Amino acid sequence: MAAQAQGSSVENAGTNGRERDLVIAADFGTSGVKLAALGADLAPLANATASYPLSLPGDDGAEQAPQDWWSALARGIADLATQVPDLSQRAAALVFCAQMCGVVAIDKNGALLRPAMIWLDKRAGTLSRNMNGGFPSIAGYRVDKLLAWTRIANGAPSHNGMDPPAKMLWIRQNEPDVWNAAAKFLDVKDWLILKATGACVTTADSANLTWMMDTRPGREGWSPALAARLGIPLDKLPEIVDGTAIVGGLLPASAAGLGLPEGLPVIAGAGDVGATAIGSGAMADGELHAYAGTSAWLSGFFPSRRIDIFHSFATISSCVGFRPLLIATQESAGTAFAWAARLVSESAGDSDQALGRLYDGLGPSRDDDPLFVPWLAGERVPVDDDRLRGVFMGLGVRHDRGAVLRSALEGVALNLRWALSVVAKQKGVRHDLPLPLVGGAAVNPHFAQLLADALKRRIEVREPRLAGVRGAAAIAGVALGWFDKVEAAASVLCAGPAEAYEPRAEGMARCDRRAARLEKSRKHLLALYRN
Repeated sequence: MAAQAQGSSVENAGTNGRERDLVIAADFGTSGVKLAALGADLAPLANATASYPLSLPGDDGAEQAPQDWWSALARGIADLATQVPDLSQRAAALVFCAQMCGVVAIDKNGALLRPAMIWLDKRAGTLSRNMNGGFPSIAGYRVDKLLAWTRIANGAPSHNGMDPPAKMLWIRQNEPDVWNAAAKFLDVKDWLILKATGACVTTADSANLTWMMDTRPGREGWSPALAARLGIPLDKLPEIVDGTAIVGGLLPASAAGLGLPEGLPVIAGAGDVGATAIGSGAMADGELHAYAGTSAWLSGFFPSRRIDIFHSFATISSCVGFRPLLIATQESAGTAFAWAARLVSESAGDSDQALGRLYDGLGPSRDDDPLFVPWLAGERVPVDDDRLRGVFMGLGVRHDRGAVLRSALEGVALNLRWALSVVAKQKGVRHDLPLPLVGGAAVNPHFAQLLADALKRRIEVREPRLAGVRGAAAIAGVALGWFDKVEAAASVLCAGPAEAYEPRAEGMARCDRRAARLEKSRKHLLALYRN
């Protein structure tokens, strides 16, 4: 396995003098990959999607086969090539962004040792709580552990088992043969880079979420002290590189499988949160965006590290220049919409557009609709607990299909309102700007309007399903010399028309009433699931 990122310049001239003017960017989510071929204007010349399966073994397990990601990538690039016949000749670089908090175990030859444990895997929840806890404690963390983690890494592993160190230790405890054979533990994007180039690297955003990285300004890098505290050898972790680094060229076998030229530069890229933050165009300090895909989050860049231990969010080092990026994650958004559709015996598949059509004609939320709490896979912000579960409150015989579907939309919107209620208190948050909404659920106009009403903010939607792809392309654009820094891409990313959703007086008043009812019940629900 190669370990050193390359810093060589990129040739823009293709074969026969043809200019290499396109980046191929791929965004690997939970259910599939979205791809696009983009020029320096970051507008998609062609785009494609390809799905892959998710396995849910046992209680709280969530796994995927990394080879399925690669096969989907090959199918997606083939689809792009039908839309851009000279794609191979015009491709200047390949860049990935991907779901985060995964653990891919590989041996010394780079071979896979087991399926990937993805972010949704919570089997290590009990282990994580024990790993974090002890007496005396604050917010479930033993005080000395909390002080070390927050001082060095600006955060600590979640209690719900989602974060990589708990998964690594779960493997050590339950699969000792895999632990002993593992040369490296990689995140999803990192394995894709390894497959493409042979380079074993990661970026700061993924490294930070292992809680073994020192994020203090000027000291960024792996922390021997934090790794030793967890009992995880540093040599099992990959090298940290900047997201704009050229980490290598496509290997011959990988190039042949993808139908791209051997040696095509591969850029280090980003995790999905960092790429989406860039792709949203909201890159000024304190400017937030909202994401609603399979999960949901509020995120934005800040000039310095921020942390709220009691509400389980903080800034992490972003993939480019270690710039602090606040992330406040919630576990279910599009998942809840699709689940509610199945609940009323209607399948929309994995298509966001199909789900949007399913929710057409439902009308506005009503005061007598049931209240829905979308904790289908536990929750993270502002309460970190994998034991929480979803609830319909006030469900009665008069409620029909429409009431259930309306409640699902409203429940996710009010859950994000709950998160914003604590995030908005951070110093420097901009309250005077529209909130970009990205992710697959953003194509649903009913949800976008509900969110505007719930948050009392103007919501703007631009290329919502391709925000991660566009953000990854902007990162690659720095490596290619299209931009001198990623922030310079903001004006390009915000160009063009946007769907705007203004908060409505009637909708805001209804959300206020519904949120007040929900707030009265929420503390009792939290106690119920923790007993």
